[in-house]
Amino acid sequence: MRTPGMSRHDPLWLRVRSVASVVVVLAAWEAVARAGLVPPLFLPAFSTVVVTLWGVIRDGSLPEDLAISLGRAAGGLTLATLAGVLVGIAMARNRVAHWLLDPFVALGFPSPKIAFLPIFILWFGIGSLSKILLVGFACVFPVAIGTYAAARGINRVLIWSGRSLGASAGVLLGRVVLPACAPRIFAAMRVALPVALITTFTAEMVGGGGGMGATLMYSQRFFESPVVFAYLLVMLAVGLVLDTTMRRLQARSPVLRGDA
Repeated sequence: MRTPGMSRHDPLWLRVRSVASVVVVLAAWEAVARAGLVPPLFLPAFSTVVVTLWGVIRDGSLPEDLAISLGRAAGGLTLATLAGVLVGIAMARNRVAHWLLDPFVALGFPSPKIAFLPIFILWFGIGSLSKILLVGFACVFPVAIGTYAAARGINRVLIWSGRSLGASAGVLLGRVVLPACAPRIFAAMRVALPVALITTFTAEMVGGGGGMGATLMYSQRFFESPVVFAYLLVMLAVGLVLDTTMRRLQARSPVLRGDA
């Protein structure tokens, strides 16, 4: 129930409503499981999942798996950002680069990236390197496309003004092009972030080598349903926390908002 004076568009009311909807779903989950309407193998009680979650946190297995997966996702996203920004700016500012790179971007962007996992494992092994590079391959295309669109949209007067003042190509890149592209690049990174997480978890499920996805599949094979659901909840929470962090960072930074 809303308190007096609280409109339906009030931020506090929106948060209360979101929390209430989650609580209702969790309560229904617990009730259905406790009533035996669904076998525990398919749907363990939420309270059981919470107890299991606390257990894997205490014994250190979950923090270790989470650190491995986040490290792989962060490494791949960093590589994708660096490469994507370079590719996008090169395509926007140089006709030859655009002619050479555009077919690869057009071909690679819609392709199912996880299908390349066997090749990456064959080339780079089953460890972290193959998964980091696969994440980078999956995320580089949205970053490159976002950077290209941002660089193409820069007011040419700014470029001409910088050149007339004697600014070198490096100065123009650092003082004009990159600051102007920063909001779109950050938006592209927000798009690439869930792609990085999905690719990491999926690659671990398929290829093994430790991490959240590998442990989840191992638990599923031995019918440890509470562990499976505990890891799924953590995966969902990680995505939500990271996206919220990026949104708040953008809201507080004039450069990322495009106000600077």
